[in-house]
Amino acid sequence: MRNLFQLLWNNNFFLLYVILQGVCFYLIVDEQKYHQAAVLNSANSSVAKIMSTVNEAKVYLALRQNNESLALENAQQKAFDSTKFFDTRTQTFTIKDTAYLIQYTYTPAKVVNNNTNKRNNFLTLDKGLANGIRPDMGVISAGGAVGVVKDVSEHFATVQSLLHSKTKASVRLKNGFYGPLTWDGVDPKFATISDISANVPVHKGDTIITTSFSTLFPEGILVGHVEKVEANPAGDFLKITVRLSANFSNLSYVYIVNNKFKLEQQQLEAHTDSVDKNAN
Repeated sequence: MRNLFQLLWNNNFFLLYVILQGVCFYLIVDEQKYHQAAVLNSANSSVAKIMSTVNEAKVYLALRQNNESLALENAQQKAFDSTKFFDTRTQTFTIKDTAYLIQYTYTPAKVVNNNTNKRNNFLTLDKGLANGIRPDMGVISAGGAVGVVKDVSEHFATVQSLLHSKTKASVRLKNGFYGPLTWDGVDPKFATISDISANVPVHKGDTIITTSFSTLFPEGILVGHVEKVEANPAGDFLKITVRLSANFSNLSYVYIVNNKFKLEQQQLEAHTDSVDKNAN
């Protein structure tokens, strides 16, 4: 207590100055309306700033709770997002005509894996045995022929694409001449047709389509267009470079082709071949 009195005594002039300043301020404000209004406005402004700061602090403190709540809502929405579910539905498209039997049906499928930078390339589709998919079915896209189903599980299928060293697709030129289309393993945009006689007229831009000789595709499915024509070194055949119509680097959806008469045709041809061999 003694120290407190000593502190007050040592600063008595300063304290007296502060007290007198306060008294003067009170008298001025109390007697003058202008000063009263100025002080009141200043006080209101200060209070408003303090309240604004307090509110901002409350909002900031509530951010974490709000963010956690939003994250939970987003997680719930994503959990029910249809794109996160595996589609087990089978949509098969057919063309009905009372004058003809339906030979081909088409099942849409999503490409879930794909590669184009190997010597032997495959695609993986999200349709399998549960959707009626079987090996040796043709696969096409909106751009053109893609490949053939190789292996099938319950819900997936792998496709040996045209960009595979063992794929040989039977194709036809617009003039009716046909030959096998193969890939040389270099550029995924191009393939090659061989076994076309050197005296056949072929021009850049000519359309290449599938033939009826294969049980994989309907006849007339677009394969590509002639990019370049060269004479084979032997001189008997042409080397025809084809720009593939399907963009294998950007495949998202395809159609799996089911030839309903394929087994019947193959069994008949096998029987004929067997009878012919036995006869010889």
